[in-house]
Amino acid sequence: MASKPDEVRDGVPLTNLDQPLFDGAEATKRELVDYLDAVHEQMLVGLRERPLSVVRIRPGQPSFMQKNVPKYTPEWVRTVPVWAEASKREVSYAVCDDRRTLLWFANQRAVEYHPTLMRLDRPDRVTQLVLDLDPPEGDETFALAVQAALLVRQALADLGLDGAVKTSGAKGVHVYVPIDDTATIEDAAAATRAIAARAARIDPALATTAYVKEERHGKVFVDSTRAGGATVVAAYSPRIRPGTPVSYPVGWADVEQVSPRDFTIRTAPALLAAAVPWADQLPAPQALPADLIAEGHEIPIARVVAMHEGKRRKAAARKAAEDS
Repeated sequence: MASKPDEVRDGVPLTNLDQPLFDGAEATKRELVDYLDAVHEQMLVGLRERPLSVVRIRPGQPSFMQKNVPKYTPEWVRTVPVWAEASKREVSYAVCDDRRTLLWFANQRAVEYHPTLMRLDRPDRVTQLVLDLDPPEGDETFALAVQAALLVRQALADLGLDGAVKTSGAKGVHVYVPIDDTATIEDAAAATRAIAARAARIDPALATTAYVKEERHGKVFVDSTRAGGATVVAAYSPRIRPGTPVSYPVGWADVEQVSPRDFTIRTAPALLAAAVPWADQLPAPQALPADLIAEGHEIPIARVVAMHEGKRRKAAARKAAEDS
């Protein structure tokens, strides 16, 4: 027999609201629900019409990413079948278009929300390029990620393009570049690689496009692999990190004055009341220069290079062991 819910919102029964959200969260499940409810109008702008993956967690257990919706998903939760080439199967993704669905996810302890870069009405196009600035290990390296984001901004400006910036909610920074629907997914991915390479060339002592960590040598990784079928954590999404920070739009004028710790599920709603919403910070969709796309197609795909290098190293190690 199902236990009585603690409360019901928008027809969604909410349970165990006073339990800790996860180890180190410094928040309860109720605080997650209240936060997502408070920001749902702004957050849903980035989730609507996009297949959604979520990261769920229970206290004392490891987190897990959920793409396929569970069998007990209510009929009113919108879903869409998407063919997953990697696993050679059809995945039934949720589409979070409304407050009710977001509350249902919150009750499932879905903390992180990762939509695709493409919309359902144009699965053959992405709506933005994303540059993920990933700083080296360390407690105070966020400032390095910010400086690398400014390199990306300079590279964009040199191309006549513009982007918007938000914290990742972890230790890095995301730069979004809205684009029109003229570029194919492959061309958009190529352009992302070219922008990353241009940013790294502006200050090679600070930034690198090296995919393998051992080759970064303490520099910020300008990650151009968030392309095609990839997902990126949504603006305002909480993260499974100590203190439950959120991915928060900061704007170029303020990015050098903030810290990821400034934005948590406890602090963000009040800050948002006086802030420009993410949707209004994003530039209008832009056309990608043909020469930028061509430049990017000359740059190898980082994951593929790393995979081949890994195979080469394993083969070399195996041959060395056989010869010894």
